[in-house]
Amino acid sequence: MNHLLEPRQLQAQLEDDNLIIVDLSNIALYQQQHIPGAVHLAGSHLLAGTPPIPSKCPSTEQLSKIICHLGINQSKQVVVCDDEGGGWAGRMAWTLDLLGLNNWHYLNGGMVAWIKEGFPTESTPNHPISGAYREIPLTNPEAKISADQIKTSLGSPDFAVWDARSPNEYSGAMVRAARGGHIPGAINLEWTALMDQQRNLRIRENAQQILDELGLTRDKRIATHCQSHHRSSYTYMVARILGYPKICGYDGSWAEWGNSDLPIETGL
Repeated sequence: MNHLLEPRQLQAQLEDDNLIIVDLSNIALYQQQHIPGAVHLAGSHLLAGTPPIPSKCPSTEQLSKIICHLGINQSKQVVVCDDEGGGWAGRMAWTLDLLGLNNWHYLNGGMVAWIKEGFPTESTPNHPISGAYREIPLTNPEAKISADQIKTSLGSPDFAVWDARSPNEYSGAMVRAARGGHIPGAINLEWTALMDQQRNLRIRENAQQILDELGLTRDKRIATHCQSHHRSSYTYMVARILGYPKICGYDGSWAEWGNSDLPIETGL
């Protein structure tokens, strides 16, 4: 699996000067314990934060400030982690992909695995070695998809929509926008279904089999979404780790689709 790093592998690299560990955990946990050398980033910095859809991708200027603040460039090895199984870490991975910075690795299981398995931690906060500001363009815009692009692609045999929300949201039983339901033809696989609870939230070893059985195969262009492209940032990241070449994140997600006049379906 590309882009995946086990805790023991990371422990062996902690003294590497080219290593940047970005911890997107809750700040309270970071202040208590984090991986030695890790810097903290609040996931909210990766969101535009402007209505009506605050979860959309920020401007390239905002993203560039974050990347330069963290000191990330192509020569660094970037490890992303969080304390929730990969949602915020996935958002960071997706952001790096958009900017053409594919030198990231996900710490398998994140801080849950790291702490439960007794790997070393510290409580003193770390400050990044920031670089000079430079404008970083979205060199890989294909990692993002718009509502119009999804609508145009619906019904195509080589396109699929991966809905990472709960079954109740998917069916319309739980409504979190003006309308409930799902994008026509979307395949529902809740994000937590790919987390192995018995292995400290690592990605399930049979994740590829699960996706194949649902028709979410590597040969398709797959748009993944949830309510705010938080849960679906994890599913995006899992697909990237599995080597999906045409996975893309719909950052408008149901917050946009469900509050528009775009077509929907209800039921399971």
